[in-house]
Amino acid sequence: MGMIGMKKTVYDKHAKDYDSWYDRNPVVYASEIEAIRKLMPSDTGKNSIEIGVGTGRFASKLDINCGIDPSVSMLEIAACRGVRCIKGVSEALPVKSSSMELALIVTSFCLMDADLTLQELHRILTPEGHFIIAFVEKNSILGKKYRKKAPKSRFYRNIVFRTTEDIVSLLEEHGFGDITVMQTLFKPLNLIHRPEEAEKGFGRGSFIVIKARCIKNE
Repeated sequence: MGMIGMKKTVYDKHAKDYDSWYDRNPVVYASEIEAIRKLMPSDTGKNSIEIGVGTGRFASKLDINCGIDPSVSMLEIAACRGVRCIKGVSEALPVKSSSMELALIVTSFCLMDADLTLQELHRILTPEGHFIIAFVEKNSILGKKYRKKAPKSRFYRNIVFRTTEDIVSLLEEHGFGDITVMQTLFKPLNLIHRPEEAEKGFGRGSFIVIKARCIKNE
């Protein structure tokens, strides 16, 4: 079950609660933003989109042109942050083929059908366009914590946690290459008191950012 299924109703009902996490964890949020920013191409212009945009916390800070999400409640908050919003799902994107230079997914890939989503991303990206995915690494400090609390959590129940190797393999299987990996959040969240500097690679950080190029044989 991907974004089309029941998981979206949780975010409709608890959009403000979800969004408030970033207000309670501003240093963590800043660290995540900077890690993504390090991999952002400089020439995406207006042709950029965040899939699973949620409340627009990342799109608004990273100058992403528009965002897609199935949750109307989340999109209402994102619109207040200046994000151009489209209601839709990752598995059937209402976007023209080869029209986007950059696509971003932040911490919501675990809610999506991986194969259908990556097929759609490959379709909408221009040749040489980029896809950036940010997620909590399954075997990291934070990943282990989230997996432990998942059965009782309204947000984490039934989601799919993946390792960095899992994500890289999926990207390569679906026509993406030239992969770069960054990491941040090297300590438990309660011990992070200032924004962290992201590092290349993976294996230490809980928050992973991967940039991959869309390869099309045209």
